[in-house]
Amino acid sequence: MYSDGHEVDGSWVLRVYVTDLQVERSLRVKGELHIGGVMLRLVEDLDIAMDWSDHALWWPERNHWLTRTRSTLDQYGVAADALLHFTPMHKTLRVQLPDMRCLDCKVDFSVKTFNAVINLCKELGIRHPEELSFCKPLEPNHLKYNLKDLPAKKKIENQKNGHWNVPADTNTFIPVSQSPRGSTGSLDQSSPFMCAPVTPNNRNHSTPISSPVSQTGTWKRNNNSSGFGSTGSFNANNSTMSLEVLNGGLSESLAQSPATISPEVRAKLIRPKNLVERARMNVAWLDSSLSIMEQGIREFDTLRLKFKFYSFYDLNPKTDAVRINMIYEQAKWQLLAEEIDCTEEEMLMFAALQVQVNLQASVPQPSYDSNGAASPIEDDIDAALTDLQVTLEGSNISNGPSDITQVPELCDYLRFLKPKRFTLKAFKRYWVTCRDLQLRLYKSREETNSTESPAHVINLRGCEVTPDVHLSQGRYGIRLEVPSAEGMTEMWIRCDNEQQYAKWMAACRLAAKGRSLADASYESEVNSITAFLQLQRPAPAPAINPNALDIVPEDYVAPRFVKKFKGKLVQRILEAHANVKDLPLIEAKLNYIKAWQSLPEYGISLFVVRFTAKSKDELLGIANNRLMRMELHSGDHLKTWRYNTMKAWNVNWEVKHMMVQFEEENIIFECQSADCKVVHEFIGGYIFLSMRSKEANQTLNEEMFHKLTGGWEINRF
Repeated sequence: MYSDGHEVDGSWVLRVYVTDLQVERSLRVKGELHIGGVMLRLVEDLDIAMDWSDHALWWPERNHWLTRTRSTLDQYGVAADALLHFTPMHKTLRVQLPDMRCLDCKVDFSVKTFNAVINLCKELGIRHPEELSFCKPLEPNHLKYNLKDLPAKKKIENQKNGHWNVPADTNTFIPVSQSPRGSTGSLDQSSPFMCAPVTPNNRNHSTPISSPVSQTGTWKRNNNSSGFGSTGSFNANNSTMSLEVLNGGLSESLAQSPATISPEVRAKLIRPKNLVERARMNVAWLDSSLSIMEQGIREFDTLRLKFKFYSFYDLNPKTDAVRINMIYEQAKWQLLAEEIDCTEEEMLMFAALQVQVNLQASVPQPSYDSNGAASPIEDDIDAALTDLQVTLEGSNISNGPSDITQVPELCDYLRFLKPKRFTLKAFKRYWVTCRDLQLRLYKSREETNSTESPAHVINLRGCEVTPDVHLSQGRYGIRLEVPSAEGMTEMWIRCDNEQQYAKWMAACRLAAKGRSLADASYESEVNSITAFLQLQRPAPAPAINPNALDIVPEDYVAPRFVKKFKGKLVQRILEAHANVKDLPLIEAKLNYIKAWQSLPEYGISLFVVRFTAKSKDELLGIANNRLMRMELHSGDHLKTWRYNTMKAWNVNWEVKHMMVQFEEENIIFECQSADCKVVHEFIGGYIFLSMRSKEANQTLNEEMFHKLTGGWEINRF
């Protein structure tokens, strides 16, 4: 007997739409039937001989997958009014790579975005996928408004233009009914802020890179994954291609990129005009804790695969050809789109290195050993190992064996300024000594021999060291952000020439890492800085005939420099190229990356925020080791907090306010230009990356990543 369509036994009719066949089926089910049973019943009812192993149930109304096959309909909350879709988990996604090419890839739409990126990077041959993520393509309109203003502006634009794309925010597609749950934390459950703890200082924590505990590690490929689409070729008109993975052919093709892009792709490049527009670009990042499908992405849509975190671990020329090329390409387009500033000399140096990369692309290259010996990039782990070696073998002190008891010291006259807001104080000349990781500033050289105390004492350990160099203006500056009780205090040093600058810059960089002038790497650091400055000085004449190359200036320098140099640009580029004409391909790319990393604005992701009790918006800069409060239009640093003084970062998901707890203070702010989840994920992601180590048989600790970045535990029932 039936009552309102339900049987007395509690069964009811469930409608399921099969997307492959475009047919709908009705199944009589009970609430205790598990999801696997529903799919089995459906396949039996269809009675079609095909492989259904890659299919799962998707609930469009609730916007999530029913992937836990042992869970019941009741546990998921599926009732008689639900319409489910039986659809493939792997779907075709158009992925735009950092070099602007597009690949049609089979991507798992049912797993968390972080895991989808891991699987895709495995197919592409890119190591350390935790550094990358997906983001939505942006349009110029997205740079005009903050996230919170987009819905109202969208209606206005619709009336004017008849159409406007959905804003590229990350959390629009999270169901309203889903209540966020806090990740493990130390705050009271009654607190409106749900806490994510900071663990880097805990020596007993489990690291993100650890030895696999079972045969099913991070890199196990899903048997249902079909990799890439059908074989095809590169299309110059739309920069789209499908590739077949055969004998490493894909990795070889991705290790090199086309020298130019199509006019259609170039026309879609986003060029931010100021710091606020740069900050608004970060609205596009997908939520790593949600699946692609849950964030409004459908089959054949386009997503960009980009390096999200500027913390590149263990770059190895032998094993990272694709990864190095993609980092190089992302750096190149960031400079060409003016997402990061550089000086005239630096721009010409970047253009020269790009010319060398293009020239070397068709030339046989030297091989590298398994350790990637040619790589000039040294990470912090390598630095720590060097420290250990120096400790065990003895320091390399330039004064010779007879002076091993003498602590090296650097001293000279330098100009110094401790900037303060609303003041126009000039640099003052001091006699400066560097010893035992400290700078001591005296009013004169004679004071060092007297009982007078230094005018200033600066502890360099843990400080941030940023170059402030402009060769054409004769400026050789060093910006220091020094830890203090109030956060980070900014100080500026000016040198008289590049030789003096190289010595003091090297000393400050090493001291910031806790390494003294006695360190074996000091001289090599000085030489590296000097060589970098020499790259920015043009040679007297080009090394190659300008008529032998077809150089389109717009492909090599940012638009503002094209206007400035006018007809002399190609000549200037080739003069700069004479300095790098002997570099092999991989070295040219690595030098480009290293120069990019030396820019003052490198690695800082910006957000427009409103701090509590403040009446105007400001910028929040997030780097790999610190947060920076910055002036909205000038970018001046108002305050800096380092992660090593952070206790927790917390979010009130109801009002989208974020609180970060430091040893010295707590800060609370609202993110205006993106969802606060994006800010939360950047902080957690950098904490995660800082915990990597060089263990053998590495696999990613995905659970730790989601714990640090998720913000809440997404539980479906």
